[in-house]
Amino acid sequence: MIAKKICMVGSFAVGKTSLVKRFVESIYSEKYQTTIGVKISKKSITINDQLIKLLIWDIEGDDVFTELKANYLRGSSGILLVVDGTRPKSYDNLQRLMSPIQRVLGEVPIVLIANKVDLIQEWKMDDSFLADMAEKNMGTFVTSAKDGTNVDAAFQDLAEKMMYFDTHQGRP
Repeated sequence: MIAKKICMVGSFAVGKTSLVKRFVESIYSEKYQTTIGVKISKKSITINDQLIKLLIWDIEGDDVFTELKANYLRGSSGILLVVDGTRPKSYDNLQRLMSPIQRVLGEVPIVLIANKVDLIQEWKMDDSFLADMAEKNMGTFVTSAKDGTNVDAAFQDLAEKMMYFDTHQGRP
């Protein structure tokens, strides 16, 4: 079995913890849970007949990375960038978050999750933002941790990208 570390990165209250709980435990809670530091969850999935253990690091939300939080990134094989479709500030902060990710990790697969599609009537995100991310060769998923929309698909896509990256970049 291969183990791969994934980091969940994004502003506070975008739904990172809820996405992890939905993916790992198939549950959702209305109760807001603030992550302090990092919480690590595990789930095994199969990609091309290969069992992969995903070690999911749910990093506390913030609009900028401190040096301590950047250290949480070390050893990651992939990143899930999470934004809240109802809060433009959460996706305005992506550029500030990308710099430390690239500095610490270099090139790794990244998937963008635009969360809270169950609140689509309150979204302030327009399609041009998602199109811009797709143009940057970033996988993009519109998700809902609440009802499960595209949550498994986003994690699966990142896992497939990590395996492809390893195969084509000479990584073990």
